Amino acid sequence: MDLEILRHSTAHVMAAAIGRLFAPVQLDIGPATDSGFYYDFDLSHRFTPEDFPLIEREMAKIVAENLPFECLEMSREEARVLLEGKGQRYKLERLVDIPEGQKITFYRIGDFMDLCRGPHVARTGDIKAFKLSSVAGSYFRGIETNPMLQRLYGIVAASQQELDEQVLRMEEALKRDHRKLGKELDLFSVQEDVGPGLIHWHPKGARIRSIIEEYWRKEHFKAGYELLYTPHIGRAGLWETSGHLGFYAENMYAPMVIDDVSYYAKPMNCPFHIQIYKNNKHSYRDLPLRWAELGTVYRYEKTGVLHGLLRVRGFTQDDAHIFCTPEQIVDEVKRTVGFALRLWRSFGFTEITAYLATKPAKAVGEPERWEQATDSLRQALEAEKIPFVVDEGGGAFYGPKIDLKVKDAIGREWQMSTIQFDFNLPERFELAYTGDDGKEHRPYMVHRALLGSLERFFGVLVEHYAGAFPLWLAPEQIRVLPINDKVMPAAESLVAALQSADFRVRMDRSADKLGAKIRDAQMAKIPYMLVLGAREAEAGLVSVRSRTAGDLGTMTLDALMDKLRAEVADKIVTVNTGVSESPATRR
Repeated sequence: MDLEILRHSTAHVMAAAIGRLFAPVQLDIGPATDSGFYYDFDLSHRFTPEDFPLIEREMAKIVAENLPFECLEMSREEARVLLEGKGQRYKLERLVDIPEGQKITFYRIGDFMDLCRGPHVARTGDIKAFKLSSVAGSYFRGIETNPMLQRLYGIVAASQQELDEQVLRMEEALKRDHRKLGKELDLFSVQEDVGPGLIHWHPKGARIRSIIEEYWRKEHFKAGYELLYTPHIGRAGLWETSGHLGFYAENMYAPMVIDDVSYYAKPMNCPFHIQIYKNNKHSYRDLPLRWAELGTVYRYEKTGVLHGLLRVRGFTQDDAHIFCTPEQIVDEVKRTVGFALRLWRSFGFTEITAYLATKPAKAVGEPERWEQATDSLRQALEAEKIPFVVDEGGGAFYGPKIDLKVKDAIGREWQMSTIQFDFNLPERFELAYTGDDGKEHRPYMVHRALLGSLERFFGVLVEHYAGAFPLWLAPEQIRVLPINDKVMPAAESLVAALQSADFRVRMDRSADKLGAKIRDAQMAKIPYMLVLGAREAEAGLVSVRSRTAGDLGTMTLDALMDKLRAEVADKIVTVNTGVSESPATRR
């Protein structure tokens, strides 16, 4: 049975149950989602989780009645009269959205009828296992000035066993929620006095970010990139030339006027990189140019879609642009795909799938360039032996692209890296290089973001590791646990020695008993704890405890540091899947 059809059909059953229990109810939409379904309602009753068992029992009755899903085709006028008679004002607006000439259908189960294009399962009895999961507010059409509706979410599976497994995954996802762990581990916050969608990185989160950035820079230099830094604002004329003011203005912040000239906070870095390219003349001998920037951009996102680190208004992209000749493009794309895979695997993500988006119906650029660009993307994926899906017609109007999706420790897929051709901006900005024939030619331009934004990447990273970062990323790698005050001088010396060797270490100076200190370190997800008593201090040893493996016994400080250095250098990762901790497969 098609899972999307099953999910959407269950949304109808839920809406029918709501109508029986809480009439009158205004209906909006009830689509399937990647994990289940939802339906948007407008009614006087305010849903709470305490309502879920009542609604689920009514849904179970409808399923037990084994009612057929009947498809009824109507004219536009018949549909309008029906919806007006039922007082369904949101559905009336949705009716207007249906293009002229498109079939208008309703689906009926019992006394419930809904404007819907379908398809659905044959009968309600085909639905075997479901559960309501949460409720949230949602503006009609996602517009903040429209009425706030209640969005009721649920999940459905082909069997009770599959549903139980899905519930367990959802519970594990809740435990891993980066907003919850970010607060518990003191990593970041959003301050209302500053504004929603604007992230404050706390010392521990900032330490991890600095490690990520340092590694990112090092790997980019090794891969033949040069780094750029560009302004945060630019004149309106720049954004007119780039097309952002024509096509992207609703996502840009209002202009600021400086010396009677309008400036905009940058939503993207590419026009600035182009300006640096245009600053000098280029020969084919200068290319390729690989320029990267950790560039902070600002985009207006509606309040209702903001979500922790995953959807924000100010974020730093690991952005890069490649300028090259047509003859270089295949090798450049192969290099970029390989670079992306190496980067992701170093952070402990090994399940990666690619999506190749090809030319849409409306596009700019010469057909032969599209063909060559698309072929170079395909060749790169085949060379890396990475599974990929072709998204026919899914490219942007200005070029084909590769999207890389990674699976985290509990099997969720995240859209992260993008390698995007652009035939539009080189034309708009009249970019050129001198070929070996002495004539001017248009360079190929590739936009490339591997981690995406640092904010979103960090949110995914927190949830992937459930906050238990591997040693090389952990903001506090080691905690020294002195048993009593008598060994404090030895503990101070131990901390100093580790710090001088570039380890991130802190001492627990509390008067708590050793068991409490160990629990605190475990709760803080510290990779290693060093227990120091009189015996260890006298013998020049440390008693080592691992977050994952427990007591490792005693060892010399030199032996400990050798072990830790090797772990950091190899970027050994242990990923908590929620069931047991197992090493991530390294490639």
